[in-house]
Amino acid sequence: MSDKSMRGVNVKKGEPVDRALKRLKTKLDTEGILEEMRRRRAFESPTQRKLRKQRTAPKRHKVRWRYMSPAQEAKAEEQAAAAAKAP
Repeated sequence: MSDKSMRGVNVKKGEPVDRALKRLKTKLDTEGILEEMRRRRAFESPTQRKLRKQRTAPKRHKVRWRYMSPAQEAKAEEQAAAAAKAP
C-alpha cells in the first residue's frame, strides 16, 4: 500500500496515548471519515439519502457562492437587468 492511503499519527516520545488518539480522531473527523463510517453502519434508503443531501446542500452552496469573481458579478447584474425588463 502507498503511504498516501494510510491514515495515522505518529506517537511522539513521552506523549500520552490519549493525546495521540485525540489527534487521530481530529484528523479523521476533518477528512469526513468518521461521518462516513457512522453513515455506513446502517442501511440508508434512497429517500433518506435524498433528504440528507438536501439538508447539507445549503451549507455547501453558501461556501461555494461566498466569493464572486468580477465576471460572475457582471453576469448576475445582466440577469437582474433582464429580469427587470421582462414583463
